[in-house]
Amino acid sequence: MTDTIDARAALYDVIRARRDVRAEFTGERVDEQVLWRVLGAAHAAPSVGNTQPWDFVVVRDPQRLAEFADHVAGCRRAFADSLPEERRRTFDPIKVEGIAESGTGIVVTYDPSRGGQHILGRHTIDDVGVFSAVLSIQNLWLAATVEGLGVGWVSFYDEAFLADFVGARSPVRPIAWLCVGPVTRLQEVPDLERFGWRTGRPLADAVHAETLQVRDA
Repeated sequence: MTDTIDARAALYDVIRARRDVRAEFTGERVDEQVLWRVLGAAHAAPSVGNTQPWDFVVVRDPQRLAEFADHVAGCRRAFADSLPEERRRTFDPIKVEGIAESGTGIVVTYDPSRGGQHILGRHTIDDVGVFSAVLSIQNLWLAATVEGLGVGWVSFYDEAFLADFVGARSPVRPIAWLCVGPVTRLQEVPDLERFGWRTGRPLADAVHAETLQVRDA
């Protein structure tokens, strides 16, 4: 029973500690054995029809990391330019990626054709396929946290650019670029809260009885 209690406490501790990392990477490369353990955790995620519709492209070449970082910087500037002045001042100091600093990028792709035409569980809700790939990301993220690594999910990119960058041909889609690497520490407060972009909401506001109650965004 003690082992069960300890395991439960450890799991909740990891969930609370997990952060979307940007500025805390040490610059060291992830140890190869650790990397494969983390990828193994991702590959153990549940998937609709046991299709395992994900693949993991590991990018470590410094020139390729720099090329993708340049692309992301351009997308960041475009977003900043679209903001009202007050919102832009809040956004300006927020770092949105650690592509070069992490030393390792993991691109998670989704293949809707994996498993053939008749996929058990996807007949009425096609999106459960991509949901499965996202579950693999969550597994990777929690495993990385246990291993003392940080993960940063980069979302400032053009999907067509990233697809071409990693050789993903339709219908395969890249659904995430994850920066992965050792960190000096994990922030106690998420970056977007620390910088005043947006705060989290209490659990009580997200839980509904029987039907969804419309509340302020």
